[in-house]
Amino acid sequence: MGKSQSKLSQEQLADLQKNTYFDKKELQQWYKGFLKDCPSGQLDKAEFGRIYKQFFPFGDPGEFADYVFNVFDENKNGTIDFKEFICALSVTSRGRLDEKLTYKDGFITYDEMLQIVSSIYKMTGQMVKLPVDEDTPEKRVDKIFRNMDRDKDAKLTYDEFVEGSKQDPTIVQVRRRSSYDARSD
Repeated sequence: MGKSQSKLSQEQLADLQKNTYFDKKELQQWYKGFLKDCPSGQLDKAEFGRIYKQFFPFGDPGEFADYVFNVFDENKNGTIDFKEFICALSVTSRGRLDEKLTYKDGFITYDEMLQIVSSIYKMTGQMVKLPVDEDTPEKRVDKIFRNMDRDKDAKLTYDEFVEGSKQDPTIVQVRRRSSYDARSD
């Protein structure tokens, strides 16, 4: 799907329906919107950042947009094509919690979590009033690790994170809120 075309082929639609949580009509609408934003059929990191800035005009979404872009850019070629975009969007917006959690080496460290949470705090700016025990990224990550890191090794395994997330609905909400919302253009 590297080259831009005005409509998805029947084969592409069938493949995407099989590999996403979107139906045929939704896929066609998303494709139309994707081509409107990216006539070349490719979304680069700079454009992706500009899109995120539209959703978070009072914060700095740059770092978080970079993180999300790198997750979406599955083949690591520096651009996101429609298939990469819609598959990642499907998981982030409609997937199961275990599908939403991606670990490159089976766990996430304290520092990795701090980097992600710091970028989320920068992105949301002063839009969100936080409790005193979560008003800095460090306090939030300390709280996450205190509640989830059962073996206290400064790493969260996939299982620790999944179990802990079920007890901490704000983690699921933040991930859900940060996905690129469907538009009906």
